[in-house]
Amino acid sequence: MSATTETGAANRASTPATNPAVVTRFAPSPTGYLHIGNARTGMFAWLYARHFGGKALLRIEDTDKARSTKEAIDVIFDGLNWLGLDWDEEPVFQSTRAGRHAEVVDDLIARGGAYRCYMTQAELAAARAAAEAERRPFRLNSPWRDADPTTAPADQTFVVRIKAEREGETVIEDLVQGRVTVANAELDDMVLLRSDGTPTYMLAVVVDDHDMGVTHVIRGDDHLNNAFRQLTIIRAMGWPEPVYAHIPLIHGGDGAKLSKRHGALGVDAYRDELGILPEALFNYLLRLGWGHGDDEIISREQAIEWFDLDAVGKSPARFDTKKLENLNGHYIRAADDARLADLAAPHLGFEPTVEQRDLLRRSMASLKPRAANILELADGAGFLFRSRPLEMDDAAKGLLEGEARSLLTRLHAALDALDSWDTEALEPAVREVAEAAGVKLGAVAQPLRAALVGRKTSPGIFDVLELLGRDESLGRIADQMA
Repeated sequence: MSATTETGAANRASTPATNPAVVTRFAPSPTGYLHIGNARTGMFAWLYARHFGGKALLRIEDTDKARSTKEAIDVIFDGLNWLGLDWDEEPVFQSTRAGRHAEVVDDLIARGGAYRCYMTQAELAAARAAAEAERRPFRLNSPWRDADPTTAPADQTFVVRIKAEREGETVIEDLVQGRVTVANAELDDMVLLRSDGTPTYMLAVVVDDHDMGVTHVIRGDDHLNNAFRQLTIIRAMGWPEPVYAHIPLIHGGDGAKLSKRHGALGVDAYRDELGILPEALFNYLLRLGWGHGDDEIISREQAIEWFDLDAVGKSPARFDTKKLENLNGHYIRAADDARLADLAAPHLGFEPTVEQRDLLRRSMASLKPRAANILELADGAGFLFRSRPLEMDDAAKGLLEGEARSLLTRLHAALDALDSWDTEALEPAVREVAEAAGVKLGAVAQPLRAALVGRKTSPGIFDVLELLGRDESLGRIADQMA
């Protein structure tokens, strides 16, 4: 189906400053995880409702029994809760509404807007083959469209089809895409009810949106063609037409459709496998295809205040994992240390004691300035809980060659003589050892770092000494002395 689109802000429907009558919905299908692109669509629908003081609703489109397991549905709920998306009514489960869908079909037939089609599979195949032979698009012309219902065979299965308009055109004033027009001749008599009596996606979506009172359908632009077909049902029933807003999809950095190789993971994977904070992912998804001037760091409160569809771009947004990590680093630096410790603890590889959790919390101030995600926080804190003697990586071993071990012996003596164990006392003591040895501070700090953490990199060396404490620090240094 080909559509004609007219661009420009003048073609976009305007919205009032406040409109509590706005009702949006997010309608994911349970597929095992909440896809990152679907999450952004849900966010936009949620923000639009919150901005106008309306209602944001959730519907689970779980008619695919094979895939719509409780586990898959729970994953969606978990991802939405983690992102902080709440809903104003209890979720609607599409699978529970088949009776209502069939009721609407009966109404459509009574109104003359739909019909029972008894065409067999062989007849349908022949019609398609004829269209292919004539090199024309297949548009079903069922002999049952205007047939006398009394002539219907009593013992033959049927589907129910909509009576699509065949003349003129259908126009949608889309809040993102602008004016979009499709010739009605391109719309087919789509199936509403299958031969086994189950409703099709097109029917169920329309009925559920109507019954939920949805005023604004905000979804991906891969559904734009569906809107024209769905309008045939809406108009046949004489229902109010929703306002449509079809959001461009997310692409990878190379411009191709977003896939797993670009970072198209489930929301839960960004949390559990990549260590992303929910506020960072919320902020990043918000800025994918929507903007507010040059603002990059946008709080949830600002997002609700500023969000409107006129700032959504018409071109696909490009997913950039590096930008997400940079944004996540910003939110980690701003986060509460106790919260970060609680998030990092499950990634340590063991269950920390109360004392170890407190140490982990105290380490956050030193670790978070250089961490891009929660996993890096946990990895950076790992040295605090390692058993002596430490296993050195290759880089650390290199730092302990030459005069390094004799410097450690001097450091051990100087530090052991201190009356207090804090940065104010530790830093002068280490500097004095460097001056006495006639070397720069780095020549002393690097082997000291290797001895204390078993790596070439760590938080500031004086922070490391203070966090480990006197006994552990001196013990680790002694293990590596000449």
